[in-house]
Amino acid sequence: MNNTEFYDRLGVSKDASQDEIKKAYRKMSKKYHPDINKEAGAEQKYKDVQEAYETLSDSQKRAAYDQYGAAGAQGGFGGGAGGFGGFDGGGFGGFEDIFSSFFGGGGASRNPNAPRQGDDLQYRVNLKFEEAIFGAEKEVTYSREATCHTCGGNGAKPGSHPVTCGRCHGQGVINVDTQTPLGMMRRQVTCDVCHGTGQEIKDPCTTCHGTGHEKENHKVDVKIPAGVETGQQIRLQGQGEAGHNGGPYGDLFVIINVMKSDKFEREGATIYYNMNVSFVQAALGDVVDIPTVHGDVELTIPAGTQTGKTFRLKGKGAPRLRGNGQGDQHVTINIVTPTKLNDAQKEALRAFAEAGGEKVHPQKKKGFFDKVKDAIEEF
Repeated sequence: MNNTEFYDRLGVSKDASQDEIKKAYRKMSKKYHPDINKEAGAEQKYKDVQEAYETLSDSQKRAAYDQYGAAGAQGGFGGGAGGFGGFDGGGFGGFEDIFSSFFGGGGASRNPNAPRQGDDLQYRVNLKFEEAIFGAEKEVTYSREATCHTCGGNGAKPGSHPVTCGRCHGQGVINVDTQTPLGMMRRQVTCDVCHGTGQEIKDPCTTCHGTGHEKENHKVDVKIPAGVETGQQIRLQGQGEAGHNGGPYGDLFVIINVMKSDKFEREGATIYYNMNVSFVQAALGDVVDIPTVHGDVELTIPAGTQTGKTFRLKGKGAPRLRGNGQGDQHVTINIVTPTKLNDAQKEALRAFAEAGGEKVHPQKKKGFFDKVKDAIEEF
């Protein structure tokens, strides 16, 4: 890998500012998000974008990446706490981590009983075109890990309590001695009794079987603001998975998907509509009713209007989600040529053409054999 690939993934140059990198990340992550893009390879591209942004959004990692490439961003070069003279430590990290892994010391260990926030969840909501324009309230139901109602989350049967693990003495890790060609080496591993929690449950809760969590079907009301678009997210704090050791619940991210309209197209706050009119209406002018999301409005079509002409209906679009006021609706005129005319209509059009100096030759009526020939040619 060269040291420009991460920039290429986000579609920015090497001298891009942090704001440009952030904007590019938001655009690319939205484009390839697995909940939005179902194309083959989209999930991998989403992961690639995440990896690139994680490096380029950090000034120190970005500087290391610019100089040494991906290995430099991961701490593989340049010495220091994360490099160890060009040796990446096989996943150990810096010198202190290497020392701790082999000799059981050199750094502060994480408290296994510290409160930890639960995992975040995602839920996809489908909205009708009009619901996205005006906003809506939706009740969503989903499955999540909740704090066990029987034991309150500690995993022990009511009347009992977790006790400090006798094997690791509450540390969550134990030291293991291993014979190597260099002699006896000591390393730390997760305690096989408490599995890193630092506590033993002698009498597990019969509901959650000692996990402290239970599955539940959870309902929550989601207030969707007016003007949302596909791919946007709404964060509901505390509606995700239950925390650990008394930690808070994670969050729920509601991902918006707006269904297509059979009448309108939308881009941001602007709505587009195609209006079919006859040749006579376009030539002589007319007043027609135009449907909008706000109700029908009258539009005056001037005489001589050509197909493709666009008119603007001010304030008849979608609300601006992060601004004031409404967008507009653009109406594009499409002149429809009739496919079937009666004799009176044909005669009137011939008279119209002759009045303008045009000569229209009437088509010869086709006989049976002519129709058979046309059918064979079309086949």
